[in-house]
Amino acid sequence: MRLLALLLCLVGGLLSAAPATQPNIVFIFSDDHAYQAISAYGDARKLNQTPNIDRIAKEGTRFDRALVTNSICGPCRAVVLTGKYSHLNGFYNNTNSLFNGAQVTFPKLLQKAGYQTAMIGKWHLGSDPTGFDFWQVLPGQGVYYNPPMINAQGTVKTQGYVTEIITDLSLGWLEKRDKTKPFLLMCQHKAPHREWEPNIKDLDFDKDRVYPEPPSLFDDYANRAKAVADNDMSLEKTITEKDMKLVRPPQLDAEQAGVWDAYYGPRNEAYRKANLSGKDLVRWRYQRYMHDYLATVKSVDDSVGRVLKYLEQHGLAENTIVVYASDQGFYLGEHGWFDKRWIFEESIRTPLLVRWPGVTKPGSVSKDLVSNLDFAETFLDAAGVAIPAEMQGRSLKPILAGATPADWRKEFYYHYYEYPQPHHVSPHYGIVTDRYKLVHYYGTGRDETDLFDSEKDPLELRSYFGQPGYEAVQADLESRLQKLRVEFKEPAVEDEYATGEKKRPGQGQGKGKGKGKGPNAGKAPEAK
Repeated sequence: MRLLALLLCLVGGLLSAAPATQPNIVFIFSDDHAYQAISAYGDARKLNQTPNIDRIAKEGTRFDRALVTNSICGPCRAVVLTGKYSHLNGFYNNTNSLFNGAQVTFPKLLQKAGYQTAMIGKWHLGSDPTGFDFWQVLPGQGVYYNPPMINAQGTVKTQGYVTEIITDLSLGWLEKRDKTKPFLLMCQHKAPHREWEPNIKDLDFDKDRVYPEPPSLFDDYANRAKAVADNDMSLEKTITEKDMKLVRPPQLDAEQAGVWDAYYGPRNEAYRKANLSGKDLVRWRYQRYMHDYLATVKSVDDSVGRVLKYLEQHGLAENTIVVYASDQGFYLGEHGWFDKRWIFEESIRTPLLVRWPGVTKPGSVSKDLVSNLDFAETFLDAAGVAIPAEMQGRSLKPILAGATPADWRKEFYYHYYEYPQPHHVSPHYGIVTDRYKLVHYYGTGRDETDLFDSEKDPLELRSYFGQPGYEAVQADLESRLQKLRVEFKEPAVEDEYATGEKKRPGQGQGKGKGKGKGPNAGKAPEAK
């Protein structure tokens, strides 16, 4: 009996020491999806309902302070892949950057560790994807209707609506994969990117609802640096007829065009007869913008529901990490804007929802400062793969398990570079804490600084820089900001790097080993 007990104890010890099964990873990534347009985040305007995305929050963790390092599409994607800031991964902006596909990325490391990997949808990094067993992506920004796509063999013509196509391809890959291996699926949507073109079947989804306006819709940009007013991303001045669906998209086939014209035709005619101007015109544009933007979000939410259903039906849900995030935040009329780029809240903050059965507590909420800089490290840690020392983020695994490390970051570093086109947003860098933001604007011929206090001014309508009573706060933030710049190996700020007149260190490295053979190779992403 003693011998039997000893053997049982030995076997039990060996079993407990055996490595856990590597979890599958489904990373669902949308483009320009504002957290305000996810009902799980409880926006005061209650703009829409996203039941499928919300379900990830109900069954996992919702992050309320997930920030991005550089609020623009391509650079954020490069950060996700590499776990490194723009100045180290070489991808600074959408205008003239090309991703170096030869550098270390988390999909490559997972692939080496036995994972099957797939990238499907919006890539937007110029060079061809590397580190994937299968990839099929949109060239550049892609289009919403009947989009051409590219893979390792060449161009593929697809028929239908882009969000549904990306979902179909993702589920098709899951069905055909080698089911003996763990997998990484990066399902990356174009929506809800500009020009916010809805699925034809969703045109009447909101029944002409009138949406509540944000309090700062008519912001005059006073009481802040002049750089804030010197932008070109407003509903008043920047929005185009194509954005407003006053022009029919050229990619529509005859059947799609008929439905489009039946919906938008009479509404556009009424708009033209009204001959609106001033604030009335801005209000009309805001309503049209919300209808179109939220319609594209509906399609993304439907897609998430399809993916979750597939995982359940095929017995994959319990061993699959599901992440929903966007490349950055987006303005839904706040400050009179659309687009992103700024260090301000609606832009720098991205939605992040994670379901990891057995690790995340259902319905949990984290207010820790986390970032897209942490995604690569988290996925590697989850798979039991060593995190390279060159990566600059940290694994979110302990936070997901409900145990935030005592030394977790209390401040966050941000740097935006792209100027002057396409939206004339000043290059700027700064520090974000739980209460304050200190931001330096540069590269426009004038250097300015703002200090924001979210406790006193949650809408970020006033700068407290240089104001009495903030001397100690300013000094502390400046000191911490400089330490962050040293920690992250940030080079000295140079205006010519911001304007693109001088080549940045590492820019254009994708022309070498990372170029690839597909028709997207060497093609820089469009600026949007």
